[in-house]
Amino acid sequence: MNSKPATDKYTVERLTAGNLADVGLLHSTVYGKEVSPDFFEKKYNTRFTGVEFTGFIAYTTWRQPIAFYAVIPCLIKADNDVILAAQSADTMTHPVHRNRGLFVELALTTFQLCRELGIRLLFGFPNQNSLPGFVNKLGWQTAHYLDCFIIHTPNFSWNRFFGKLPALKVLYSRYQQHVLKKHLLDQRGVENSIINDGCSGVYRDENYLRYKSYNDTKVIKLGSSTLWIKISGILLIGDINLQADDFDDMMYELKKLAGKLGLKQIHFHASPGTTLHGLFAMRFKSIQSFPAIFKVLGEDLPLDKVKFTSADIDTF
Repeated sequence: MNSKPATDKYTVERLTAGNLADVGLLHSTVYGKEVSPDFFEKKYNTRFTGVEFTGFIAYTTWRQPIAFYAVIPCLIKADNDVILAAQSADTMTHPVHRNRGLFVELALTTFQLCRELGIRLLFGFPNQNSLPGFVNKLGWQTAHYLDCFIIHTPNFSWNRFFGKLPALKVLYSRYQQHVLKKHLLDQRGVENSIINDGCSGVYRDENYLRYKSYNDTKVIKLGSSTLWIKISGILLIGDINLQADDFDDMMYELKKLAGKLGLKQIHFHASPGTTLHGLFAMRFKSIQSFPAIFKVLGEDLPLDKVKFTSADIDTF
């Protein structure tokens, strides 16, 4: 399934290594900003799962990319089984070509490809604008909502001023490296804490963690615990390998670290019913975050057991 006519004005082609540049071009048109040249190549090269480039691009007759939809294959560990799944990721339509059914066209074509590739389960975290389309037009189901815990630090958020001038941005990057140096660990990501809770979750083996390097994240050690974090205006916790009775001391040190970095907030997203969610809920207020939605392509799976943290979202 490589290409087919969509209408008399559009053609639809499967994502390949050869047309990834068109995704970047469409992204810059839709969002007004560019990503690094190899960003989408790294994001959609999921060869470690046995399948890759799982999505489609719509083109005009003069080969202008006007819409894109893709999923990111991964493995989910459910009890003693490891199944092939995929996360719904980037959805983009050129402003001039919206409301013409391209989103549904590309999504349905991608779902059929997933079935052919043996992908049994799709999941995603759409925003509130996209959620109705997934549920009402494509038959996804909402299993639960993640909660976002927002922890404030007492410091003025001065880091945001450093991103306004290139010279200051370089200085802040050097300062950040200096502050983090004594905490940084030379490793990619952390094990999925959710699986240790007896839930089903994304299987983060070494292959997955090597793949996940398309975003700039870091692993740090605070006290006896290991944290997977991302710094981008806030300090976002992806997941934590937490040692017993270390939570309060670890959070105290993390707030101090965020303050030194000029970050006013720490965020963490987690599914209810997990250990980390419970520990955060006892100490911090939360707001409803992303919906966790699913589309089952194979046999029925117990969706109530599938849980997530921030690290499982494709933007982390």
